[in-house]
Amino acid sequence: MPESMAGTVAVTGGSRGIGAAISIELARAGFNVACLSRSGALPDPSSLDEADRHRLAPMRCDVTDTGSVARTFKAIPDLFGTEIVGLVNNAGIHLHGPSATFPLADFEQVMRANTSSVYIVSQAAYPYLSASPSTLIVNIGSFYDKLGVRSNAAYCASKAAVGALSRCLAVEWARDGIRVLNVAPGYVETDLNRDALNQGPLESFLKKRIPRGEHGQAADIGRLVAMLYRLPGHFLTGETLYVDGGQGIAL
Repeated sequence: MPESMAGTVAVTGGSRGIGAAISIELARAGFNVACLSRSGALPDPSSLDEADRHRLAPMRCDVTDTGSVARTFKAIPDLFGTEIVGLVNNAGIHLHGPSATFPLADFEQVMRANTSSVYIVSQAAYPYLSASPSTLIVNIGSFYDKLGVRSNAAYCASKAAVGALSRCLAVEWARDGIRVLNVAPGYVETDLNRDALNQGPLESFLKKRIPRGEHGQAADIGRLVAMLYRLPGHFLTGETLYVDGGQGIAL
């Protein structure tokens, strides 16, 4: 989507972590950003100049609740007075445990938060996105979608489903002018995992396992998503873009 078509992009889980980085980079690229989160908080805008800070608006929303999502999208166009040209489905959770004893309720909670929410929010966004000639949905998956990871059956399954859902929506909504992409990060540092990634056994493991020898940063994902929104052309859709430093393909 060329920069000249800048409008409003809704980002779920937009207040912290990867979602915050995406929101900030989209604002820097000239888009207005509705930052959806349960807390209704804004990402830290200190890295933005004054003009770009005004492109961020917080919205309280539970992405697993259809009523909350519908009310939110009804209100988004009035935030900035610009049409909705994009959606980033980033919100999610990570629960893990041995598959033999992992509670079904926890499994269903992960699927609801990570997969059903993508469907719920995309459905709510569809009427607004299809009203514009060229729009984009970016779903945030995970490179776990192609791996077998001990004690992570729920998370891996939920992210594999996000990839499948991205492909289906890309095909079904192409004639409505909506493209759908799935960005699948590897190990990316956020405020939630910073300590674990930078000390102890996980740090040592990743230095050996990731070809580059280091994990990614949230800004890496933010810049990629912002770039996708600024790319001209309409032919890139339905793909999963892995951003894992080569870890998922390394022997």
